[in-house]
Amino acid sequence: MTTSTFRTRLADFLDRAQVRNFIIGVIIFNAIILGLETSEPVMARFGEVIYALDRLCLAIFVIEILLKLFAHGLRFFRNGWNVFDFVIVGIALVPAGQGLAVLRALRILRVLRVISGVPSLRRVVEGLLTALPGMGSVFLLMSIIFYIGAVMATKLFGGACPACTPEQAAQFQDWFGTLGRSLYSLFQIMTLESWSMGIVRPVQEVYPTAWMFFVPFIMVTTFAVVNLIVGLVVNSMQDAHSEEEVAATDAYRDEVLDRLKAIEEQLRNR
Repeated sequence: MTTSTFRTRLADFLDRAQVRNFIIGVIIFNAIILGLETSEPVMARFGEVIYALDRLCLAIFVIEILLKLFAHGLRFFRNGWNVFDFVIVGIALVPAGQGLAVLRALRILRVLRVISGVPSLRRVVEGLLTALPGMGSVFLLMSIIFYIGAVMATKLFGGACPACTPEQAAQFQDWFGTLGRSLYSLFQIMTLESWSMGIVRPVQEVYPTAWMFFVPFIMVTTFAVVNLIVGLVVNSMQDAHSEEEVAATDAYRDEVLDRLKAIEEQLRNR
């Protein structure tokens, strides 16, 4: 058997569903192991076993990457998901010595490899990446709205307040005293996290018409712009799914044509 033939067969073997499912199983098992490492009672009793199983999982990942490198050669790096797997496994191999102890926490990134192993998850990520250019325009629009809102809020609620008590004046300064604080407060309001009882109603006690500013801001940012982002992501995911179906259909058509040609060649030889 020649080297090229062996590489081809090895690549076909690594692409089998059984092998992919095995790797996904190892990733999920490794995620459980890394989660158990956060439990002091478990580590006190089974620490050595857990560390050994973690090293075994890492060894399996390294062997898989090495086999793919041998099977595909430099073509391995043409696939973005292969590069993603290579980087994740490479981070896990960096020794967590002095000054690099944070890398032990980064071992949990190995769980992200399940994304590259599950087609449906890959489709979600690819759809998100495809939507980024369109989302850039939406984020720019949201930034403009936030900037305008922050300037208005600082002018309206962050200045001198003769009708406020000292506690209210201190609160308003914390929320809207500067442009940065106003941006942060408006972001909290956009997420609807304690926006009413936490910020808006205390402001309305002093400024009864404050709702005329906050309600339109929430309507524009939370219900319009955010839903626009969701729509862009969903459309991109549908486009990615359609492209995947077209590619699968083309591959099946080519396979059928190849089989028909092979049958025709056999009939001619008879």
